[in-house]
Amino acid sequence: MPTPATPSTPEELFAHSPTGLEICRAFADLVAQVTGDDVTTRTTKTQVAFRRRRGFAFVWPPWVGVRDHVDAPAVVSFVLPREDRSARVKQVVHPTSGAWTHHVEVHDPAELDDEVAAWVREAYDAAA
Repeated sequence: MPTPATPSTPEELFAHSPTGLEICRAFADLVAQVTGDDVTTRTTKTQVAFRRRRGFAFVWPPWVGVRDHVDAPAVVSFVLPREDRSARVKQVVHPTSGAWTHHVEVHDPAELDDEVAAWVREAYDAAA
């Protein structure tokens, strides 16, 4: 049986959600548009991670780790050096000093707008 760290593809990760896969691809496009060429991508059994020196943005199907009910086909997460209290942010986790991980439910690729792009860019800059 594969472990959570076993690499997979976005297609495998979102096999049960065509809309989730569409959001995943749109998020990957957004990350590519607002960051530099030093970003690596890794897909595991639980998420697609975008890394610079460390992980700064993620997209994942909510059934892999949310304790609360989530009806969105995908969740995007980004790590900022501060807490953002936007109403769009479903949850903020403070795993280490100086890092706040923000989770945003996404129902449609059109929700990946300028605000999300700004968060991703800030997360990318902080991951230098």
